[in-house]
Amino acid sequence: MHGPELVSWLLAVLTAASGGYCLSRLRRAPCEPVAAPAVPGTGAGPGRLHTHEADLAEGLMGFGMAAMAVAGTAVPGEVWAWVYGPPAVLLVLAAARRPDRRAHRLHHAVGALAMTYMALAMTAAPGHAGHHPAVGSPVLTGALLAYFGGYALWSGSRLLSGSGGTAAAASAGLPRACRLSMGIGMFAMLLTM
Repeated sequence: MHGPELVSWLLAVLTAASGGYCLSRLRRAPCEPVAAPAVPGTGAGPGRLHTHEADLAEGLMGFGMAAMAVAGTAVPGEVWAWVYGPPAVLLVLAAARRPDRRAHRLHHAVGALAMTYMALAMTAAPGHAGHHPAVGSPVLTGALLAYFGGYALWSGSRLLSGSGGTAAAASAGLPRACRLSMGIGMFAMLLTM
């Protein structure tokens, strides 16, 4: 990631903590049950599988963002493309095949594709001697900034509107806070391009 080293490390700590929390949720019952509608003929309905899929995707994204924020261009862009490209394709295919949780899967696919884009763009035009030129397509970077900025605002408003002061509200708010921090982290990474 281009930008001050302190910002990179703070972003890495924030996203690694969020990713660690999401992965830790795989081992226990979900805090926020997913109410996916039943799809006629598929037998799909609410269940842990959707929650575990989201936790896994969010955990891997958090750790990947942390690694990219610190390692940046030290790792070849092709490696990052192989890390994020296949999950993005699988998430797009899953969203096209099954309508339940489509928006959530597409959000994760956009995140994975954005990480692939950032890695390839930063590798294509690395900076030298402290000077980092603008990289990537300004239109695509702007569209991704608008998406993740809007997502951060939306998830932040959901977090604030869902707080009721009870233990149940607090436990349901932690996954939302993790999603918010990763949306802000993605926005910050894109902003440095």
